[in-house]
Amino acid sequence: MSDLRVIAIDGPAGAGKSTVARALAARLGLEYLDTGAMYRAVTFAALRRGVLDDDAAVAALARDVTLEVGEHGVLVDGVDATVEIRSAEVTRQVSRVAANSAVRTELVARQREWAKVRGGGVIEGRDIASVVFPDAELKLYLTASPRVRAERRVAEAGGDVDEVEAQIAARDSYDSSRADSPLVQADGSRVVDTTGMSIDEVLGAIEGLLQEQE
Repeated sequence: MSDLRVIAIDGPAGAGKSTVARALAARLGLEYLDTGAMYRAVTFAALRRGVLDDDAAVAALARDVTLEVGEHGVLVDGVDATVEIRSAEVTRQVSRVAANSAVRTELVARQREWAKVRGGGVIEGRDIASVVFPDAELKLYLTASPRVRAERRVAEAGGDVDEVEAQIAARDSYDSSRADSPLVQADGSRVVDTTGMSIDEVLGAIEGLLQEQE
């Protein structure tokens, strides 16, 4: 992995990972991968096929499904699921699918292959620095207060801030306590708390960290 230029960005839901990772990739001339969209895509496919309650079937689906996750959207077996993977139903179920060890094994392999083909990239998720690319050039852990994260989600998709904050707290707890690849701050990760920061300020902080390592 050391010959790849990988910037690994982990952190909880609503911390700004996708927005920051996409902008950072553009600045650095790298491609961008949202690994959370991959887990959402498998969840979407499992719901469509009615197999969500069968862990073995979900694992088999993850191995067989055709996924295209990119700047222009998400295709699942050729179906445009860009909007559907962000639905409330998928959001409720994605942590369960992500806790399936066989699903994680398959998607981690796909993520590593994605980076190998492209020579690296800015890759964000919940276990990128800890599991997928522990030798990344820069490992970041983006976070923000639960209230701020909830406010951001409501601004994007609507809803009640108190309810969304409670959902975020529940997901944090679930993702942090799962047996396989829990959400953690990886060894060597640099924490960037985005509470009260603009995107430009966050990008400036990250570019400063990159310069420190040169």
